[in-house]
Amino acid sequence: MTRSKNIAELSERSREIFRQIVDAYVATGEPVGSRTLSRRLAKSLSPATVRNVMADLEDAGLLFAPHTSAGRMPTEAGMRLFVNGLLELGSLAAAERDRIDAQCQTTGKSLESLLEEALATLSGLSRCAGLVLAPKSQVALKHIEFVPLGPGRALVVLVTDDGLVENRVLELSREVPASILVEATNYLNARVVGHTLEEAKRQILEELESQRTQLDELTSKVVAAGVATWAGGNKGGGQLIVRGQSHLLDDVTAIEDLERIRALFEALETKEEMLGLLELTHGAEGVQIFIGAENELFKVSGCTMIVAPYHNSREQIVGAIGVIGPTRINYARIIPMVDYTAKVIGRLIG
Repeated sequence: MTRSKNIAELSERSREIFRQIVDAYVATGEPVGSRTLSRRLAKSLSPATVRNVMADLEDAGLLFAPHTSAGRMPTEAGMRLFVNGLLELGSLAAAERDRIDAQCQTTGKSLESLLEEALATLSGLSRCAGLVLAPKSQVALKHIEFVPLGPGRALVVLVTDDGLVENRVLELSREVPASILVEATNYLNARVVGHTLEEAKRQILEELESQRTQLDELTSKVVAAGVATWAGGNKGGGQLIVRGQSHLLDDVTAIEDLERIRALFEALETKEEMLGLLELTHGAEGVQIFIGAENELFKVSGCTMIVAPYHNSREQIVGAIGVIGPTRINYARIIPMVDYTAKVIGRLIG
């Protein structure tokens, strides 16, 4: 059984050969043979010596042979080892930095327009699909009300301090009387006024879970259903925007690639899961890298996601932006590109 090594366990020779294989794979997407490698290495090594090292790296779970040829490619575990231990990040080119700055201007633009343009620019420069999690609403709430629509249905009306009115239809048990809706409305209004949706939701759910309320069971169920409806069905309460999916077709060379991309398109459409993955960035600083199937929320083998959180003026993480591309994405170039775009957005939203 193979076991993936850490970088410290590799000899200097093994590291150099492994680095050359990954560099060639990123550049071409093709398996690399021992003869090609022996010509690329700074120190002269025979193809036979290189083959022996490649065999050891394969036994360690870092390389694999895609078919019966002598060439090898890095596994997803190998790509993770490379990113964590051998990758040397480049600096963002001045022209790329200027283009991101030029597109990310706030004059006369809504936040959504700003994020759309930043995402389009990042997707275009990286030649990857781009995705951004827009900030959760920070507007304080003014009023909430349950309006009966008939047996088993009610309208949840939410009003914010800036005058925005949201209506959501709520499915209830047919036996819920109008008096329960009035009680739920009074309970919620005593807690939501002056708080953001997220603050109010957190407080109310804590009260319900700890049973600190004086509500009966039926009213508690109505309140909990109303709170779930506010969130709009997603985990983060933010909006997911995806652009540039067509870039994922640029690298397709075989039927299995088409199947991989089809599965990835389906994953991008399942916004609940993608929101969940982006929410993971809220627990960590800096750029996060998800390679292939190593994350349960992103099971599409052969693809990589690079994502960075962005902050508001109070240094709170309010969203995330990133790209999805093939495993052989140009990490050295694209990691700083994603990081810089996230920082620009953070400065502009204040």
